[in-house]
Amino acid sequence: MGQGTKRALRQIQPVADAEGSCVWEYHSHMPDDPIPQPVDDNGSAPADAPPPPWGSESREERMSRLGSKARSLPAKPGVYLLKDEKGVVLYVGKAGRLNNRVSSYFVPSADLGVQKQPMLDVVHDFEVLLCESEWEALLAENRLIKDIKPRFNVALMDGRSYPFLVITQREDFPRVFVTRNPEGRRPDGTIAPEMKGAKVFGPFVNSGALREAVQVLQLVFKFRTCSLDIVADDPKNRFFRPCLLYAINQCTGPCADKIDREAYRDDASRFVRFISSKRSVVLREMRDEMQQAARELRYEQAAAMRDYIRAIEKLDDRPARSKDWRSEVDIGYLDPAKSLRSLQRTLGMDAPIRCIEGIDIAHLQGGETVGSKVCFVDGKPFKNEYRRYRIRSVEGGNDDYASIREVVSRRYREAGDGNELYPDVVLIDGGLGQLHAALEAFEQLDVRPPMVISLAKKEELIYTQERGEPIKLGRENAGLKLCQAIRDEAHRFAQHYHHVLRRKKTLDEE
Repeated sequence: MGQGTKRALRQIQPVADAEGSCVWEYHSHMPDDPIPQPVDDNGSAPADAPPPPWGSESREERMSRLGSKARSLPAKPGVYLLKDEKGVVLYVGKAGRLNNRVSSYFVPSADLGVQKQPMLDVVHDFEVLLCESEWEALLAENRLIKDIKPRFNVALMDGRSYPFLVITQREDFPRVFVTRNPEGRRPDGTIAPEMKGAKVFGPFVNSGALREAVQVLQLVFKFRTCSLDIVADDPKNRFFRPCLLYAINQCTGPCADKIDREAYRDDASRFVRFISSKRSVVLREMRDEMQQAARELRYEQAAAMRDYIRAIEKLDDRPARSKDWRSEVDIGYLDPAKSLRSLQRTLGMDAPIRCIEGIDIAHLQGGETVGSKVCFVDGKPFKNEYRRYRIRSVEGGNDDYASIREVVSRRYREAGDGNELYPDVVLIDGGLGQLHAALEAFEQLDVRPPMVISLAKKEELIYTQERGEPIKLGRENAGLKLCQAIRDEAHRFAQHYHHVLRRKKTLDEE
């Protein structure tokens, strides 16, 4: 790898200024290349054969040469740098399998789009940086793009702000979140308290990949991503109900006193070390810590370290998730991550959507009226949080609006009192009337939910709490398909309970 590339691989680390605000400075020290490069007997890295002089081969010959070189790359994660005849980097990208990704540029049918296609007329060579995982490749790619500013990384040219990864330090229980305001500066010019002394990594070009990486790493380090102000030893914590991330084992639940301050901060420190250095270095330190704990007969701590090590080693095995939240219903051919991003854009929400709850009412001419609440986490059904309600307050039972108000009041009573968090989105089956009924119930609570919507049948219009006109999406819209799947699952669950009660009533009458 060229010396210029090595110099560019610098990590932006935050330091506190005199006022305690978070600022950034470049550190010349960076971890070694994620995977050691092969060396010869003298300890030097072997040099690739230089490419032929520019202009000495036809375009077809150049593409064939580069394609052959790309196919010989290892099938491992890494970063690739495409260069012109002078060695200037034209483009930086990351790949889960370098051989497949890089070779795709040099096939005759390659179509890179209007902005990147001209790059194929000037690319003359490339080099790669091997990484231990796709997440390390993501970090390395963004460091390189920030420093080198390649001309064909067009995302850098649009003038928008880029996402940063923030890990707070001055809170009793540090939290992790993604922001496009790394200084934490408010409209009045003051700095947000959580940003003072925080560790900030970035900027990143691909916000979707960054958020996905945070969710995967949360499977291992179980840090919190909420904005709750959690104070250690606050007696109110014992009565707080943790959110669903605790239920699916992606957060240790500091909000509900499920973990003490010291243990949580140890976990947060491991996460910082993990993203600041090589995974192999972190694993070696954790194995040493595990062995030391075993020698001192601290078996519980040793077992915890063992579980961490196993989880990190399986980080790249992305399909491996908890059985408790895997889909047990057919929700069609949906890409959960794509669907959630689409719905977030449709609803104009700043934070990513992770938890959606759907509510429906079922009855037959007012008899045996029931309500249902289903829960989807990261776009998939989480059946442990399904609930059913027998409507009690509606005489005759044939009043969907009143039934919805009762279900909403019963389900979200604790969230309305501030004793638990709302889901990111509450979806009501029905049209504008059903939405207004739900909003009337929420107005009686002290704390309101972030987003309430309804999905009307037939035309499949989405009504929201903040817009007077409904949203009409194309039938193939990924966000709409997810809403339909949640609505249909809530309807199925409500109908099942309704049929159970009808059957019981019929058998009793007989």
